Amino acid sequence: MAASPAANTEAIPVGTGFDFYVLSLSWSPSWCKANDPQGKTDQCETGGRRRGLVVHGLWPQYERDYPENCPSQAPRRVPEALGRQYLDLIPSMGLIGHQWRKHGTCSGLGQADYFAVTRMARERLTIPPDLLSTGQSRNLSVSSIESAFVKKNPGMTQQMIAVTCEGRLLDEVRICFDKELNFRTCPGVDSRACRRSAVVLPSAQ
Repeated sequence: MAASPAANTEAIPVGTGFDFYVLSLSWSPSWCKANDPQGKTDQCETGGRRRGLVVHGLWPQYERDYPENCPSQAPRRVPEALGRQYLDLIPSMGLIGHQWRKHGTCSGLGQADYFAVTRMARERLTIPPDLLSTGQSRNLSVSSIESAFVKKNPGMTQQMIAVTCEGRLLDEVRICFDKELNFRTCPGVDSRACRRSAVVLPSAQ
């Protein structure tokens, strides 16, 4: 079952070889806490931009599984001139390259179209105000995070979103889209969601 988000008249390149997309949004302070506590990378730089939810990737999915690292005639490396156009969404060239190799190669799209669709998917989504603030650590229930997204995004239901956690920390918010970037249900994605009732959102450095 699919429901249409806000209309977007821009033509959407339609991928092949999979059933639907997951747009994965990572809570950047959780990733930085685990991977770069000294704030040495651009994403986690101490005193720099306070990043909250950032795009981890746009992932082609099957109904019960997902493809990865697919054979592709496109280059494995993402040219810097292309990748830098997306640093406002995906905060490092390394992650941009990784997402292309692991997921983009399975989209049936070329590099430029895959990243264009990634931006279109992110622009279809409104982030709730409570998830824009990174100034202080707080606890939120998983159901309240899902409800906040549903409230701000017409056509979305709680069956179209999954919250994941790493221990007690918020890890990712995953939104399911069909190939035309309409919200859609995704039971297989939801089955891998966080089983805690609440998660901690650590603050940015």
